[in-house]
Amino acid sequence: MSLNEEERAILVAREYEKAQQFCKEAIGNAELGFWNVVANRLYYAPFHAVSAMLIKDHHQVGTHKGVVALYGQHYVKTGIMTQAEGRIYSQLQSMREKADYNCVFETAREEIEPMIVPTKQLIDKVGVLIGQQ
Repeated sequence: MSLNEEERAILVAREYEKAQQFCKEAIGNAELGFWNVVANRLYYAPFHAVSAMLIKDHHQVGTHKGVVALYGQHYVKTGIMTQAEGRIYSQLQSMREKADYNCVFETAREEIEPMIVPTKQLIDKVGVLIGQQ
């Protein structure tokens, strides 16, 4: 998809808004103890933030695995994002897949709650990098 700069800016802003909204939803669901939902929202928050960053930098955004791969290649390996920020995104993807698709898996509070603050920090950093904060 070929975007002009105005369209690109709108799409970047919209993706980042979704990232912020999903992070708020994760926090709200954590307060209710809905840990599988928290895992889902915590994954989708950086997914949309990273998608915004990729779109801003003129990369093609495709599949979820493709977004993870491009994030690692263009931002983690280059030092723009830290190794820890790369790991948290990968861990969230794995947890979200288990929570959404494995009927015998239940996300534990002890497993997902410590990921809330680092995920929020990742989203905030992306916001700065893409000029949304």
